[in-house]
Amino acid sequence: MNMAIPTIYEKDYDESEVQCCNSPDIIVNSEGMRVCASCGLVLGRAYVSHEKRAYTADEVKNRRRTEPRWRNYGPRTIIGINSPDAKGQSLHGKRQAMFNRLSKIQGSLVNSLERNFWEARPKLNQLARKLTIPEHIVETAWKIYSEVAKQKLTMGRSIDSFVTASVYAAIRIHNFPRLLEEIVEVAMLPLRSVHRSLGLIVRMVFPVLKMRYKPVSPEPLVFRFGNDLKLSVGVQKQASNMLRIALSNGLKKLGKDPKGLAAAALYIAAKPTPERKTQTEIADVAHVTEVTLRTRAKQIKSNM
Repeated sequence: MNMAIPTIYEKDYDESEVQCCNSPDIIVNSEGMRVCASCGLVLGRAYVSHEKRAYTADEVKNRRRTEPRWRNYGPRTIIGINSPDAKGQSLHGKRQAMFNRLSKIQGSLVNSLERNFWEARPKLNQLARKLTIPEHIVETAWKIYSEVAKQKLTMGRSIDSFVTASVYAAIRIHNFPRLLEEIVEVAMLPLRSVHRSLGLIVRMVFPVLKMRYKPVSPEPLVFRFGNDLKLSVGVQKQASNMLRIALSNGLKKLGKDPKGLAAAALYIAAKPTPERKTQTEIADVAHVTEVTLRTRAKQIKSNM
């Protein structure tokens, strides 16, 4: 049994400096955000790290934080190794031995594919909730991962990496404005591991599913970065029009990071306005370097 208490991985604030109201009540909501239940102030993200295993009865009792959760794939009737019955009364020795035998028999009847799905589907749903990804993209990601599991690509490899890569592959198919760096940060995985899993998906899964790995378009990223930088809608539209004109006038986007193009367009559009942002602010939001930002800004201006 793997019951554990959640461990906070990262905080965006200092608890000693929190002064939101007279009686703060800090909780973690379903989206992984720490908020005050009294006044509603959002304090930042709170990630949950990998949980510790419980071996003894005392560890199971102390680390339990919820009731057993039904899996959303496979049989709902799970025979566990429990000493009490449904009413909380202890079972006799013969009854305990019988349920232990039934649990072993049930475990032997479940194949490896179902066990893989039982572990992967909750992780995929949790990652999608943290990233606020629409349901149709989640279903595409699950379709991709199902083919990954059927081809047994996860044997000897990380299930977490393939789940994260499947989510990003679905995002690229539907052209949803989410960056790979953001997904890797939320999933708490090495970027290199996710890259390897993504490469296997593109080479071995996409041809079977007849899916196409679309390149990231810079236009949706303009509005995404603009909202993060708190720029007005007018500045965002001006940046989008400027980028569209530059591309139609011959600006090549092949081989260029779309994040740099979107960030450069926002920098140029916001520079003559009171909403002007520094190169460092825009580069940090877009996950690019300031050198890339200046280079792309020159290229956009030369094609205006």
